[in-house]
Amino acid sequence: MRNLVIGDLHEPASRVGYLQFCQDLYYQWDCDGVVFIGDVVDWHGISFWAKEPECPGPADEYKLAKLCVRKWAKAFPKAKVCIGNHDERPARLAKTVNIPEFMLKPYHELWDAPGWEWDYRFTIDGVSYRHGTKIGSSSIHPAWNLMNKIHKSCVIGHFHSRAGIKWGCNEDMRFFGADTGCGIDEKAFQFIYGKDDPLRPFISALVMIDGIPYHEPCPIGRGEKYHDSRFKKRSY
Repeated sequence: MRNLVIGDLHEPASRVGYLQFCQDLYYQWDCDGVVFIGDVVDWHGISFWAKEPECPGPADEYKLAKLCVRKWAKAFPKAKVCIGNHDERPARLAKTVNIPEFMLKPYHELWDAPGWEWDYRFTIDGVSYRHGTKIGSSSIHPAWNLMNKIHKSCVIGHFHSRAGIKWGCNEDMRFFGADTGCGIDEKAFQFIYGKDDPLRPFISALVMIDGIPYHEPCPIGRGEKYHDSRFKKRSY
């Protein structure tokens, strides 16, 4: 398998050039599969935390996010999607008022992406893929921490400022923990909570070839290929 692993998007608040970056990686690496590592959408409007008044309400946010997701589904019509903590906010909120999950639309129907398979975790070529919500403290190597808990190589998202691969081996095998990075626009109101954080989101993706990870940072600096100035301002 040659899988492209796409970082957290938090639509409608992804980086304007991130879709093009991921499409380019898919063809450059001759990929035959795609894994979204989770938090495809943000659902700020139904957050359990304080909401930013500049952000749209739930209905408008859904419309905007769906337009964005539609572009990703057009680019990658077949994909596996790890369910992230933001993706499942409607289901979590419904449970607080005793509404069972079977009464809600399934993810692929909600986002009009019939070719996307949604689940909490996948195993491909012996590697565990999951969003990373439940692994506890992030530290500097959150994927490595998870790898030591589940005793197998893994790929996660969730921690926006963590990206890269940490390797280890014993007398029988090699193993790794890979942090995907993300594709978010840190200037969006959804992320204003982190405006004073000295660690910034790391925009990147992974390519997995037969279970071996390759980390691809996105060149987003001024004058680089995927800098915001090279793309039209999002109009949704």
